[in-house]
Amino acid sequence: MPESLWYIFVAWEKGMQRIWNDLFERSIMLWLAVALSAVAAIGIGGMALSVIVAERVQGSGSAINVAGSLRRLSHRMGSIVLSDAENGGGEHERLREAVVSFESTLNHDALATMLERQGDGAFAASYRRVRESWSARLKPLLVEELQAPPAPALARHNRLLSRIDEFVEQLNIMVAQLEADTEQRIRQLRAILWGALLLTVVVLLSALQAIYRRVLIPLEALLGSASRIAQGDFDARTSHVTGDELGRLGQAFNTMAEAVSRSHRELEGRVEEKTAELTRSNRSLALLYNAIALLHHAPIAPETYRAMLCDLESLLELKGSLVCLQSRQGEPASLLASSLPACTERGAQGCGACLGLVGVEGGRYQDQGDTTLLSLPLRDKDGLYGVMRLGLPGGARLESWQDDLLKALIRHVGIALGMSHKAEQERLLALQEERSIIARELHDSIAQSLSYMKIQASLLQQALSDPARYGEAESALRDLREGITAAYRQLRELLVTFRLKMQGSFPALLAAAVEEYAARGGLPIHLKTSLDACHLTPNQEIHILQIVREALSNVLRHAHASAAWVEVRPQAGGELQVSIEDDGIGIGRMDETQGDDTFHYGFAIMRERTRGLRGRFDVRERPQGGTLLTLRFFPAPETNPHSST
Repeated sequence: MPESLWYIFVAWEKGMQRIWNDLFERSIMLWLAVALSAVAAIGIGGMALSVIVAERVQGSGSAINVAGSLRRLSHRMGSIVLSDAENGGGEHERLREAVVSFESTLNHDALATMLERQGDGAFAASYRRVRESWSARLKPLLVEELQAPPAPALARHNRLLSRIDEFVEQLNIMVAQLEADTEQRIRQLRAILWGALLLTVVVLLSALQAIYRRVLIPLEALLGSASRIAQGDFDARTSHVTGDELGRLGQAFNTMAEAVSRSHRELEGRVEEKTAELTRSNRSLALLYNAIALLHHAPIAPETYRAMLCDLESLLELKGSLVCLQSRQGEPASLLASSLPACTERGAQGCGACLGLVGVEGGRYQDQGDTTLLSLPLRDKDGLYGVMRLGLPGGARLESWQDDLLKALIRHVGIALGMSHKAEQERLLALQEERSIIARELHDSIAQSLSYMKIQASLLQQALSDPARYGEAESALRDLREGITAAYRQLRELLVTFRLKMQGSFPALLAAAVEEYAARGGLPIHLKTSLDACHLTPNQEIHILQIVREALSNVLRHAHASAAWVEVRPQAGGELQVSIEDDGIGIGRMDETQGDDTFHYGFAIMRERTRGLRGRFDVRERPQGGTLLTLRFFPAPETNPHSST
């Protein structure tokens, strides 16, 4: 083969291979369509050929029957001739009819149809020879027989029978050719059917093999990869990534699996980040909760800050920490807790770090080698109370969540320190107020009594120096004894007042006081208490109890009453009214019967307590006889709830 032809053949082969790949390897559907088309074409072709062969076979049986009847008619004509010869001759009607029937059968449509189908075939040649033999050799003898006299002619008959036998032999050949042609057509039909069947089987097996290789195996791979992904294996990929539909589906699946795997990794990372954030948040909340609980119970105790700093160092991974409080009394700053090196800057006015944070918002970083100190002010709106120092790795800065945590923590610490400082100031104010009240009570009661007794002692001394004035001395001595008795009573009442404990509800304390004075004086005292929605502070409760006790004490000592009534009830305008009344001699008679003003000291004390309640105090005669004491005030919270009598 010339070299140029070889190159042409190679190029043609490559082109056909490329066309095959483009048309079939890249499209399963096209391949299946071609396979189905091939099966359909084989079926249609086989059926068409079968129809053609069947059409050509159609009529062969009739032709064979007609050809066989020609043999029968030939033998019948010979039999008629012999029969007529034996019977002495005749008009040969039966022979004439037989000849006509033979010629009609020889020209039968079935034979004409077969002749048209065969054309120049063997059957046509045999048929023409039969017609020629009939026309040229057999029919003339029969015509001669029909025209001959009825007398027997043995030689003529023998010649006729011999010709009939030769003619029948030709007919046998024609019939055999018809049978052979029919069998050949049947064999062709069988071959066509077998060929179509074999081709159909081959195409179907090829299609099934291709479906298994190009459809089932890739689908199993895709399903397996999808199942692995469904079970959580996001690294599953399919290996079928050819150019056909399933290959492109595999490529799309791998792309989707890669996207899902990437999204899963991103989600896992985000979940880990959120988990870490939640863990930090939980630890931060736990630290804040524990710190608030500790600050609530002991806001300036060293144990509180040691525990708080220990939790803070563990959470923020610090290198150390400390809390230092400023002194308010000119003393060095107080170091409550520290895991950092000792601070040498503490002085009477506080270290420079503390003083430098007065106007600083947030904290201040100080890089010191491999450690960065973060100083945070501990303060509230009223002032700076101290500093918290945190030791960070060198050059490090707080993250946003750490900064938020520390801001919340130091805010609570500052509030706790401010509240502790305010509570200390309030305790000092309460102590000063209590001392002022004690001094006032001593001045209004015992001091006046002692002053009165001092005057009586001077009068007694003057009277004793003159024997003529012994009567005045006895009067002065009697007044001195009564003054001592009154001073002693006032001292006991002051001791009772100062030792009064507010344990229990106000109605119960009031009822206990009423029962005490009823038992002491042996007279019935009726109590009616109705506070409704009124709320009394502890200081207000103490003032009311002391006023009631002082009023009942006056009733027992001066009123000469047979019964008393105590009532506490709210008024329409929001005021609370406390009334103490008795059925005794009345305030006017008591004033007349007393030789001194000792019973007026109690009224002075009650008026003083009423001023402390910012209320109104009134004493007047009852219309039915006796005295009515009334106290009215608004039960609003006081500015200093720690003050007491």
